[in-house]
Amino acid sequence: MAIDKLLQLALDPSMLPGALVYFVAVAVTAWLISRLWRHLIRRLLEREQRLLNRTTLEFTAQIGSVLIYVLAFVVYASLVPALRALGTALLASVGIVSLVIGLAAQNTLSNLVAGLTLAIYRPFEIHDHVRVLALGSIETGVVESLTLGYTILRTLDNRRIVIPNSVMSSQILVNLTMRDARKMVAIPLTTSLTADIDRVRALALEVARGHPNARQVVGCPVTQLSRDGITLSLQIWCDDFLQAEQLRIEITEQLKKRFDAEGIELKAA
Repeated sequence: MAIDKLLQLALDPSMLPGALVYFVAVAVTAWLISRLWRHLIRRLLEREQRLLNRTTLEFTAQIGSVLIYVLAFVVYASLVPALRALGTALLASVGIVSLVIGLAAQNTLSNLVAGLTLAIYRPFEIHDHVRVLALGSIETGVVESLTLGYTILRTLDNRRIVIPNSVMSSQILVNLTMRDARKMVAIPLTTSLTADIDRVRALALEVARGHPNARQVVGCPVTQLSRDGITLSLQIWCDDFLQAEQLRIEITEQLKKRFDAEGIELKAA
């Protein structure tokens, strides 16, 4: 009899022990379904990497998890009589409650809607390199994640920049790896007015073509004539922007050494 009474208490949602048992059961079920949902998303990403967009799926996984827990709460509230009564009592003031919640969560909802916009229109994807304006300065980083409220970037010096989705979706950003990851490096070369342009160009092209990271040497046209001298622009394609700065530094040093050896003066830009 005692066991039957305990079971009756445990299964009666109108009593505190029963309400707690139902809460644990609903919470565990929601957690398991959420885990299964995220596992399915990961399997989809692993199997269909070329056909499915990683950013959109990860954002969808987060939205799905939130909806699962919201639905679990609704189910739990419908099972517990005390919560049903509370819901009936609050129904009369739902307009005021909605207004208060809407005002309090204005920024949160704005970030959520902006996140949906970013996931749908995809101006960037996870692991893309982007350049954005953050705290008044230009920052370049890798997109690590797009959450319900924020976009997280990892900079080249391993800092994390957390940007609200509403800010990310409204500003102008430069996607450095979208579709074509190649980056053109343009190195200005200024020499005297009496210098042999053809000789300067030939040496510059020779140095550029000898660099292992130079995928294509476009050319070295004259871009400016002034009283200070002649300016040429050595234009080179490399694989991505990560190589671009290092390529510019190394080729600039090689040009200086080679021009000094040839007796050609380079002027400061």
